[in-house]
Amino acid sequence: MTEHIDDPLAATRHWVESFVVGHEVCPFAGREVARDSIRYVVLEANRLDAALLRLMEECWHLDAHPETETTLLVLSEGLADFDDYLDALGLAETLLAEQGYEGVYQLASFHPDYQFEGETEDAPRNFTNRSPWPMWHLIREAGLERALAHYPDPEGIPARNEARMQALGTERLAASLAALRGAGR
Repeated sequence: MTEHIDDPLAATRHWVESFVVGHEVCPFAGREVARDSIRYVVLEANRLDAALLRLMEECWHLDAHPETETTLLVLSEGLADFDDYLDALGLAETLLAEQGYEGVYQLASFHPDYQFEGETEDAPRNFTNRSPWPMWHLIREAGLERALAHYPDPEGIPARNEARMQALGTERLAASLAALRGAGR
C-alpha cells in the first residue's frame, strides 16, 4: 500500500512515478520523468482569477523554457467539488484559446473524483484520470504529436488503459489513491 504523503507536490510526483509510469497509463510519461522535464507547480484555486493567471504564467514559462516538456498544476485548494472543477477547466480552456495558445498547449484534466460521462462512480476506467489532487496538466502539443508519431497504435491506448484498470480493480485503485490523498481529504 502507498504511504500517506502530506505535501501535494511530493504526492503528485509519487503518483506520476508509481501510477502513471508504473502502470503505463501514459506511455510517454516515463521518458519525461527520466529526462526530468516535468514541472510541478502547486497553486490554490480558491480565487479562480488568480489560478487562471497562474495558468497563463505557466504558458509563458513553457514558452521561455523549451527543455520543460509539460507542467502539472496541482490545485491544492478550492476545486475539491468535481462539478466546480469542470467549470473551472472550461474557463481555463477558453482562456488558453483566447490568449492564442490553442494548438500550442492543451489541458489534460485529473481530479480525485474524476468520472467519465456515462460511467458509474466506481468504474475502474475513471482511475485513468483520478489523481491525489485536482490538476491541470499543461501539455506541449508539438511534443505530444512527436510522441504519438513514434508510438505504435496510439488509438489503442484508452482501451489498453481501461483493461489495466479493470485488472487492478476499483478497490485496489481507490485504496492507493486514498493513501496519497491522506486521511483528511
